[in-house]
Amino acid sequence: MRRTLPAVAATALVAAAATAAVRSQDLPEIDPAEMAVVERIRERIEARLKEAGDQPFAPYKVVIPNTTFEYEMVPIPAGEFVMGSTAPGAGKDEAPTRTVKVDAFWMQAREVTWDSYLMFMFADQSGEASAPDPLVDGLSRPTAPHLEMSFGRGNEGFPAISMTQHAANKYAQWLSAKTGEFYRLPTEAEWEYACRAGRTEPLTEDELKEVAWYKGNSATEAFTDGTYHKVGTKKPNAWGLYDMLGNVMEWTLDQYKPYEPGPADNPWVVATEPYPHAVRGGSWYDEAEKVTCTARVASDPDWKMLDPQLPRSVWYMTNAQGLGFRLVRPARLPSLEDMYRAWNNGVEIDPY
Repeated sequence: MRRTLPAVAATALVAAAATAAVRSQDLPEIDPAEMAVVERIRERIEARLKEAGDQPFAPYKVVIPNTTFEYEMVPIPAGEFVMGSTAPGAGKDEAPTRTVKVDAFWMQAREVTWDSYLMFMFADQSGEASAPDPLVDGLSRPTAPHLEMSFGRGNEGFPAISMTQHAANKYAQWLSAKTGEFYRLPTEAEWEYACRAGRTEPLTEDELKEVAWYKGNSATEAFTDGTYHKVGTKKPNAWGLYDMLGNVMEWTLDQYKPYEPGPADNPWVVATEPYPHAVRGGSWYDEAEKVTCTARVASDPDWKMLDPQLPRSVWYMTNAQGLGFRLVRPARLPSLEDMYRAWNNGVEIDPY
């Protein structure tokens, strides 16, 4: 397997970082069986870091073990920025603006595609039969879908869509166990910081056309009302990230709530309710004004309207065909509890 594992000092990576997470007395209780799984994955990650030693904080590529699929990780430096917007046309939920500090992390250069997501959905496509791994084999995976989940839009090289936040979290856990690197969804602050890539002003529509698939340019001969496109076919932003705007909107780790005023370090609104969670970036079916680094979308039970199951699936959002995700890898390994909360929010059961 070809892999270059960058890092800051390995000893710093293995040390648990204090995460400035928004904590609540209402957090779901920790499941001891799930925590035991997280502990085993953490041991694998720590062993991998110890073996790798010190590596540069730089771009790198990973081949998922026992497959030929490769993805690229881009380093995002620590920094400070003004989160949110009060610009004309900005949503009310984009204010108040506040100064936010973000620690360094790597982010996937492209949105997660069906190429790897189907490996997570179906073990027989992931090379696991030829190289059994009890830790990976024991992880939660999606149930078989009732529909063809690309809805005829294409699989190879196209973004995976219509998964719940729970499914995205479990994919991150699966990939972490497979590779020995810790992955999770980005927080809203990390996502916006990476999307901006140092920029403070919104893009013009001419600039947007260069980097994003949105309602104004996503139509094809087969899908005259628009559709998603293969990832990485538009220009990247200044930090080398493709499709941060448009194509598919992307899950974040946060519960969707009004912004708190005042400065913050590494804010994370830990989930305590099934709805809503925060989604970012806009999609192929959104107008230009909704495809910005600051626009926020709240997940909705209506995104499961086509789901024939009762209770509704914890894995699929069949009406959200413009919804996908990408993952981050923090430069410092977080605490065991934060790893658990990133993969197990405990509020995935749909009450509607």
